[in-house]
Amino acid sequence: MRNLLIDQIREDGFAVIDDFLTPDEVQDLLKVGQNLHQEAPKEERKVFSANADGKSAQSREQYFLDSADKVRYFFEEGAVGENGELLVDPAIALNKVGHALHTENAAFEEVTFSNRVKEVCWQLGFRRPAVAQSMYIFKNPGVGGEVKSHQDATYLYTEPSTTIGFWIPLEDATLQNGCLHFIKGSHKSGVHRRWIRNPEKNADELLIYDRPAPLYPQSNFVAVPVKAGSCVLIHSQVVHRSDANKSDRSRHAYTFHVIETEDCEYSKENWLQPPADRPFPVLYERK
Repeated sequence: MRNLLIDQIREDGFAVIDDFLTPDEVQDLLKVGQNLHQEAPKEERKVFSANADGKSAQSREQYFLDSADKVRYFFEEGAVGENGELLVDPAIALNKVGHALHTENAAFEEVTFSNRVKEVCWQLGFRRPAVAQSMYIFKNPGVGGEVKSHQDATYLYTEPSTTIGFWIPLEDATLQNGCLHFIKGSHKSGVHRRWIRNPEKNADELLIYDRPAPLYPQSNFVAVPVKAGSCVLIHSQVVHRSDANKSDRSRHAYTFHVIETEDCEYSKENWLQPPADRPFPVLYERK
């Protein structure tokens, strides 16, 4: 597995592991995820836009910034009215829930800290990997929006580049419901821009991009449909996106990001910062 995984990630910037979770594990996590909306706030609903290039709502929200050790709820743009009222069924109103499901929810913690995840990190050469953040992404039919072309290193920057995303669909990810699309080999071209904490402390925008958005030809992307229970490993610099869900089926997924903490610096400019008394939890230490 080692050579195959490392070689494929080095070559393409991503790799797929089939049957990473058992069907029973998939159903158990899916059930937990489908019930997350019951804990969502009934007032002050926060909208998340994964397609905003400039002044997004989350760039002005302390609620978003302070989520490293908490579970936060973010609604789809088309699900909330001008006065904060829900326009759709609560069960399909959420865009995502994050960013500490891996420590604050037992079901997601069990998967994230499983021996399978540790084995993958070991095979990829991590010496002291830690989990920086986790999300449950809904991509519900009708309201599940597009995720623009991006690199994960834009948001979770380390020096040197070490971040790996684990993306686990809990339902089949298809062309119709918004599977991932990648530009193979794009991870070899560096970090194209970063989303950082605004150095101007009095500005309305708490987070800003340091450069304009790159333009990526749509013809360069390849679709990667995968079955529920698979795991897509994502290099921090590979360019990827997903389309809006145009089907009548949801595309729920659980995803988390692992970073190296040995001889590697996690940027103080990143939007996500762990509290001083709760550093990112470590998966293992290689002796």
